[in-house]
Amino acid sequence: MSSLAPPLNEESIRALAQFRGGETPVTTCYLDVDGRRWLRHQDVERELDLLMRRARHDADAGGHRSVHADLKRIEDYVRGGFDRSSTRGLVFFSCAARDLWHVIPLSVPVHSRVVVNDLPAVGQLEAVVHDYERIGLLLVDKQRARSFVFELGSLTEHVEVVDALPRDPDERHERERDDVHGHVDALTAHHVRHAADLAWGAFQQHGFEHLALGGPDVIVGSVENALHPYLRERLAGRVALTVGATVDEVRAAAIGVELAVERRREADVVSRLRQAVGAGRRGVSGLGPVLDALSDRRVKRLLVSRGYAAEGWRCESCPRLAAVGRACPTCRAEMHRVDDVVEEAMEDALAQACRVEICVDNADLDVMGRIGALLRY
Repeated sequence: MSSLAPPLNEESIRALAQFRGGETPVTTCYLDVDGRRWLRHQDVERELDLLMRRARHDADAGGHRSVHADLKRIEDYVRGGFDRSSTRGLVFFSCAARDLWHVIPLSVPVHSRVVVNDLPAVGQLEAVVHDYERIGLLLVDKQRARSFVFELGSLTEHVEVVDALPRDPDERHERERDDVHGHVDALTAHHVRHAADLAWGAFQQHGFEHLALGGPDVIVGSVENALHPYLRERLAGRVALTVGATVDEVRAAAIGVELAVERRREADVVSRLRQAVGAGRRGVSGLGPVLDALSDRRVKRLLVSRGYAAEGWRCESCPRLAAVGRACPTCRAEMHRVDDVVEEAMEDALAQACRVEICVDNADLDVMGRIGALLRY
């Protein structure tokens, strides 16, 4: 299969999921390259080194010699450099023996992990497609309106309209000037409606979830009032852009809107967790209770504060994770210490098809022990 990344949608993910390596395993790698966390390329390479070292150890233990070629491919790609201006996550699918090599850059972060299996591990990719929402932007001034739709950092639509205004009237003809000013007002009102219709057309075609506006306050305020009620419900604020902004400037603004939406979504799910824990129903917080619920396969969504790490224990017989050792609380076998049980918990959650939220600077989650879980039952 080609090294060119397929278009990221449900159909392309299903096509990847149908690939089988036969007797040769498929290596899937998710790599967090988010510039907010890894400021320099050297930082990304250190994260990669840790991931590759663990993956090679697991490959040797599992007898998967072919995986080393896949890991080398991934390393070479990252060390060769890539555009970090809009890339916050990289996804690799490799099976060198079967000519599978896909690299998918994402404008959203991922949880770094390597999975070796007989088929591609597309769970995180599916979550990206389902969780990250389309952003609409409408830039206006007195004459021009430009509509954009961004999905996962990619521009999917760009439409522009220009409504001409007459030149300023001659000051010597006051009555004519008043008439022209009235005409200008009418044309301006028409342009405002035209701009609102432009946004509505983009929404009908692409169904974006959030809309941000940019332009002079007076014009933007008029456009807001003219928007369809469905669009007013989706307003995500304003962006500091003029109608003449470049596509790169618009893309950066869209990513900023996306981040703000992401933070609000995180705050909402943490609030749900706090209420569930307070009511004593379908919610737990703190490392010990979360690991217990995860080992019992009761977790629906795992929430972790970014950067949280802690030592812990894993039972190789169950296998169960625990905050304290040595005897396994389930089978009483001797457990082995792990350097970061939080990382192990996220791995287990993803393997159980749980959603994992990495929350950034959320004080409420930090107070609850920096980790929590919404439960299935």
